[in-house]
This record gives sequence, C-alpha cells and structure tokens, in this order.
Amino acid sequence: MKGFLEDANYSIGLLDEGATLADVIDNCIYEHTHSEMALVQDLGISPENMIYTNPCKQASQIKYAAKAGINIMTCDNDIELKKIARNHPNAKLLLHIATEDITADEETNMKFGTTLKNCRHLMECAKELGVQIVGVKFHVSSSCKELQSYIHAISDARCVFDMAEEFGFKMNMLDIGGGFTGSELQLEEVNHVIRPLLDVYFPKESGVNVIAEPGCYYVSSAFTLAVNIIAKKAVEYDKLLPSGVEQTRNDDEPVFTYYINDGVYGSFASKLSEKLNAIPEVHKKYKEDEPLFASSLWGPSCDELDQIVENCLLPELSVGDWLIFDNMGSGTLGEQSTFNDYQRPLIYYMMSFSDWDEMQDAGIASDTLMKNFFFVPSCIQLSPEDRFSTAA
Repeated sequence: MKGFLEDANYSIGLLDEGATLADVIDNCIYEHTHSEMALVQDLGISPENMIYTNPCKQASQIKYAAKAGINIMTCDNDIELKKIARNHPNAKLLLHIATEDITADEETNMKFGTTLKNCRHLMECAKELGVQIVGVKFHVSSSCKELQSYIHAISDARCVFDMAEEFGFKMNMLDIGGGFTGSELQLEEVNHVIRPLLDVYFPKESGVNVIAEPGCYYVSSAFTLAVNIIAKKAVEYDKLLPSGVEQTRNDDEPVFTYYINDGVYGSFASKLSEKLNAIPEVHKKYKEDEPLFASSLWGPSCDELDQIVENCLLPELSVGDWLIFDNMGSGTLGEQSTFNDYQRPLIYYMMSFSDWDEMQDAGIASDTLMKNFFFVPSCIQLSPEDRFSTAA
C-alpha cells in the first residue's frame, strides 16, 4: 500500500499500523529508496509484496533490492533498463507509461513515463538483455481534474499488454497508480470511470492483477496541521491578483497578507510539485456577520515560491492566531528540509480507546506505540476554541 511510505509521513505510528494492515489484506508496499526498503523489511513485509518504484534508481539500491529479494520494479527508459539488467538479473519490470493531463500546462506535464511508441523499443531491449517484463504502471496526478486521463491511460495500457504478447512476455500486473485524494467523492468518480474499462480491457478471466497506490486516500485525513500567524501586513488589492487578471473592485477595503510558521519547505512541500489547493480554517471565535477580506498566505521563508494560498476570504486576523489545514497526511513530513532554519512541527497522536482496541486486534503490539499516543475518551468532544490557543 503505497501511502505508508511514498505518500505518507515518515511516522513510526502510521507505518506500523499501515504495514500490519497491508499484511492482513495481502497488498503491496511501494518504496523509493534503500532506507524505505530496509524500513519495510523491519516491519516484516515479504519482499514479494514490495515494488521498487523510484524512476531513477541508483545502482547500489538496485543491488540492495536484488540481495533483499525485491524483484518487481518500474522502468521508463532504455538506460534505466540496462542499469537494472546489470545489477539485478532476477528483476521483473513494470513499464511506466506516461499519462496526459489535458488541463495541465507545459510545466506541470513534465512527468516520468514512456510513450507507447517507446514501449516497443524497451521490449526489444528487454528481450535482448533477458529481462522479464510483467506489467504496466501509470500514474494520474491528484491535481488532475480531468477523468478522461484515466480512460486514455487504461486504453494505452491495454495496447502495451497486446504489444507484449508479440514479444512473448507474459504480463499479469496493471498498476493504476495513485492520485486518489482523501475525498470519498473523488474516489467514487474515478471508480465510476475506470471500473467499466477494467471489466472490458482486463476482465478477471484475463489473469491480470490490477493494483493501485491509494496512499493519499488512506493517510491524508490522518493528520491535521495547525499553523500560527507570525506576521501580517496590508497590501494593495492588485498585488494579490494572479497575473493577467484585471482589477474589478474600486473600494478601499484593506487586503491582508499573512505569514505563517510553515511553508513549502515544510508541510506544504507537495505544492512545489503539484497544484493542490490548501483550504485554511480559522481557529478562533468570530461573529457570523464579521466582514471578510481578500487575503493571501505565505510561508516563513524569503522565497517567492513559498506561497500557500494565493487568494482567499478571511476575517481580519492577528499575529498569534491559528489556522487549521485538514487532510495533511500525504507527502508532508517526509519531504521537509532545514531551509531557513526551518523546524519540523511536533506530532501528537490521538485516538480513542475503542480505536486502540481495534488496532490491537489487527496485530499491533502495544509496547511499540503506547509512548506515541494520547488516549482520548470517545465521549469527550473538545470545542474548537479549546483545542488550540489563539494567544501570541
């Protein structure tokens, strides 16, 4: 289950729970690096249930995978294919094909994956080198709003499977990637589109094992981020508008820019690679009829890329107030840097006793995690104003 490594936070509590559940449902763990492979092994996951998905693998890491018995890995070019052949004679490859986001601009469309035309060349190379090709992988970004991308990708995957038969490869795995947010609605929409296609192109009798990477879906709601406003200033309205957008208001209402103690070099790192909308929630009492002002949110660095929210409506806030961002469990803590002396936020695990009992029933050892959690009786509901202080 990809989310507990690639998309999830590097959290022992989350990884322990995820690995145990993955064992129970006999799913796959996806990893990107040597350290991730070692971590998954320490959690007792069988190498047969691991897929090495890093598109740019170091030779030393390929050798480690070979020694550890991790055979399934992805590939999207002939140079990577030859490197794998030299260092892992028992490798089984998933050809990573590119997907098209017809709503994306040129910059966001630069992703890993090979073309259909190049798949034939890769199969020729694999045949020469004696490398097995066992399936196809694609990935549609979670920021992609066009479900047509899934239709194109599944159709392309079927073409690759047909192509493989010409070369004598017996492929039995289709990885439809991730891109599933924590939204039930988004998951239902994707399922509504891909289910009929999978039934036609990859029916059960075909023997193809269809897998996915639902990391974001499983872990995004597991973490909620609380950030503090550390600075504030009033700005001109036209400076808040995106480039190319004309000013439409002439009033003298103030417009505010707020700086918070977390940014793209911390918990919002995924904003640098994907166009995701972060929606803040004000964590203080304010009147229902209190006026709202055009506002923007920035991280604590001096980098012009460190913009969290370009334009939103908020009541006037003060330095020391708190903002809450839900669904922050995917791709946050694992990507943080120490740029501008950035400090990692503290993590507090909270759960009810009933949830803890369910986790123990799933096989999680209590001595591993007791120190990481605060237990909250399920009957207690903290009011929003009590959960976080708004003092400076």
